Amino acid sequence: MSGGLTVLVVILAVIVVGGLVVLIRTRRVVATPTERAVHAALHTASLAARSLRTGLSPESATEALPHLCSLTAAEAVALYDDAPARLAHHCPDADLWDAELLVAADRAATSAADDQRRVLVADPVGDESFVRALIAQPLVAGDLGVGVLVVATTRRPGPGMLGAIAEVARYASSQIELADLDASRARLDRAEVLALRAQISPHFIYNALNTIASFVRTDPDRARELILEFADFTRYSFRAAGEYTLLADELRNIDRYLTLERARFGPSLDVRLHVAPEVLNVVVPFLALQPLVENAVRHGLAGKGGGVITIVARDEGSDCLITVEDDGVGMDPELLRSGAIDALEPPSGESSDGAHVGLTNVDHRLRAAFGNDYGLVVETAVGAGTKVGMRVPKFRSGVHV
Repeated sequence: MSGGLTVLVVILAVIVVGGLVVLIRTRRVVATPTERAVHAALHTASLAARSLRTGLSPESATEALPHLCSLTAAEAVALYDDAPARLAHHCPDADLWDAELLVAADRAATSAADDQRRVLVADPVGDESFVRALIAQPLVAGDLGVGVLVVATTRRPGPGMLGAIAEVARYASSQIELADLDASRARLDRAEVLALRAQISPHFIYNALNTIASFVRTDPDRARELILEFADFTRYSFRAAGEYTLLADELRNIDRYLTLERARFGPSLDVRLHVAPEVLNVVVPFLALQPLVENAVRHGLAGKGGGVITIVARDEGSDCLITVEDDGVGMDPELLRSGAIDALEPPSGESSDGAHVGLTNVDHRLRAAFGNDYGLVVETAVGAGTKVGMRVPKFRSGVHV
């Protein structure tokens, strides 16, 4: 018995030792000096990108320069905008950036920005200084200069160092360009929200006011209620808030809209609402549902003089599924597939100015916020009604009220 136990212990010891040998050899193969250097460079580049992706400013330049200095292996660096105006300068050890050297760096940056080429200045402040060279490398995004990276070094720069500085400048330029694209996308999102507000149908406003006026003599209390609903609807639709809102707030505003439309259509407009309580706090793009409901009323039911609209919001795992369905006149699927949705002729001779443009707008905003898997899905046929659905993630980084 003891002999068998001894053999078992020896076998286990051999396995453990063998595993340790394999682990050590694997670590030696994976963690070579070259691989460690590459990993360190990539990590430093990611830290610089985090600051530059916010745009080129004194704050982002101050945060990015230590990492850019490490990547260039230089003693000191400075970053300029497209003016070029110096945003920040950095020197990790001794402060090489005295007043005379900063003036020389400003001149080099101006020359590099004007000519859009690298400028090399040898002994920029004389032989007595430790600084042997200044290299001003323009930052170019596309065909436009977006800034200048100036490097100060205490040794004569060779081809390797000049090449490294050029690559670091190219990398910084790409991050600044991405920041500009992010800013452009944010401006576009705001413009699309403004466009949706402008597309809130003047025809609806005219009809709502006419409906309210019709109740002033016959039912003053009802007219007063409708005025308050109309005021709340317009206040929400034209609010100066962010790009996102809660589903509960969107549904509340849709209820105001439908209250006004029910006063116009009477009992011929039937609205059915099925909402799961757990999705009420889901964040959706601002005015994402209004165009869908208005499209159902104006283009689906107006020609029939009424009908049924069903709004459903249900929990589907990590997503919230929202659908707006009507039993109206429907749309031609071929027009939807061809992208000619804005050319649809609305019923009763109305102008095609709002709702269909709004569908395209909402689809673009959903895809921009959540990805291409989250666009609108439209099921329709002429004479068979329309069902428009959207899938919204319950949680998404960067999307909040």
